[in-house]
Amino acid sequence: MKRLALFISGTGGNAVNLLRACREGRVQALPVLGLASTATAGGIARLETEGLPTAVVVRKDFESDEAFSEACYQAAEQAGADVICLCGWLKKLTVPRRWEGRILNIHPGLLPKYGGPGMYGIHVHRAVLAAGESESGATVHLVDGEYDHGRILRQLRVPVLSGDTPEDLQRRVYAAEMELYPLALAAYLAEQT
Repeated sequence: MKRLALFISGTGGNAVNLLRACREGRVQALPVLGLASTATAGGIARLETEGLPTAVVVRKDFESDEAFSEACYQAAEQAGADVICLCGWLKKLTVPRRWEGRILNIHPGLLPKYGGPGMYGIHVHRAVLAAGESESGATVHLVDGEYDHGRILRQLRVPVLSGDTPEDLQRRVYAAEMELYPLALAAYLAEQT
């Protein structure tokens, strides 16, 4: 069974969702670490309440993205993780060869549209509405050296409704994320066996 490290920068909702999906048997994997990019991430306490060991690696403690990324990978490796799931992770990770194809991310939009630097959270939903799109959604993809770029594993579409505010759309896309990430992770893991 693959062992997961769940990387968070905020409330940890997607991480808790994946943790529970594993415990319920919907995803055949064992979460072994929750890693936060800031000591103030609300998700740390949520993951600890669920009994998951946590660690914090802060970008400003390192001279480069590479050094920061390596510290993150070393924490994951020390916990025995085989796969990393980014769950609202907001820091740049460089991907060394040994981790290629083993890092998943969830994005609150239909990539390749509305991805890249600065495109996270409410910013994505504002951009979707400003462009007059008829639908949005969530994407799970493999992480490579570019923001929101790697191979798309699975998407779930969400209609944009008349009168939607960015917050309305965000709520519906978040609900789609909760459904999508466990399904995409389970399918990815099945491919690896």
